[in-house]
Amino acid sequence: MGRVIEMDNLTKIFGEKLIAVNNVNFEVEEGAIFGFLGPNGAGKTTTIRLLLGLIRPTAGEVRVFGEKMTPGSSSLRRRIGYLPTNPRFPPTMTPIRYLDFVGKLFRIGREERMKRLATLIRSVGLLGDSSREIAGFSTGMVTRLGFAAALMNDPELLILDEPTSGLDPAGRKSTLDLIAELGKQKTIFVSSHILSDIDRVCTDVGVIGEGKGIFSGSIKDMKKIIRSRVIRLELEGNLAKFCEALKSAQWVVGFETRGDFEVDITFGPAISMADAVREVTNLVSRLGLDLISVSSSTSSVEDAFMALLRDEESRGFLRAA
Repeated sequence: MGRVIEMDNLTKIFGEKLIAVNNVNFEVEEGAIFGFLGPNGAGKTTTIRLLLGLIRPTAGEVRVFGEKMTPGSSSLRRRIGYLPTNPRFPPTMTPIRYLDFVGKLFRIGREERMKRLATLIRSVGLLGDSSREIAGFSTGMVTRLGFAAALMNDPELLILDEPTSGLDPAGRKSTLDLIAELGKQKTIFVSSHILSDIDRVCTDVGVIGEGKGIFSGSIKDMKKIIRSRVIRLELEGNLAKFCEALKSAQWVVGFETRGDFEVDITFGPAISMADAVREVTNLVSRLGLDLISVSSSTSSVEDAFMALLRDEESRGFLRAA
């Protein structure tokens, strides 16, 4: 499988003042659901506009399907479906009329157009509302219509910018289920600041902070960044005595108690997970405590994401010094 998206030293500076995207390098393989993760204001939407060729980069380039993307790359954009954040549609149109309009823009013949829009309206759960004016739609219904519009041209690549923004829990679940299903057939680039959403549906992730790429790789690799450094113990016995002993353990970097029974222990990179567990269990045994459970406490994307941002901030301070 080849690379669908390649960003090489991608940079965008607005007005010689704001560095929105700073030397970003990301790759997206065919068939991946790539989560583009970063806090609000990190440069995600600007990167997507560069990816679509809606604006020109100040430096570097974007290649899609192996070709350089520019504002004039209409042939490339015909192979892409795009769902912007909080999409807006003509309020007096119905889903049928709007999707028919989108199909005409792509020069899809009438018979194929009607067949495609009927299938999509059913797929996104708007069959019962297909003749209603869009003005009366909820945020979730508008998002589902946006998905249908983005799929009218049967794209090879689907780009979604904050697709769960503003949705209630039921709407978020429905949207994420749809992304997971579409990911079986298409390459998907999905931008979000909602960490649990990325964790749930994505196979790969790229992290951006203050316009700079911080990490790119699989979800599993991202979690490994800190999973091997922290373990959580649930103990029965004198937890204070155990914590006092941890202070003199050379392999312990730090620890944090959680209530009267749990403690998270952070250890240095010089010791492996297996050795750390062995040291911990030996200490528990020597002190006469009962070990109820031991686990990796920081396996979520949220924990890894925050660790990456902290590491990048620390490196930034060092560069400034």
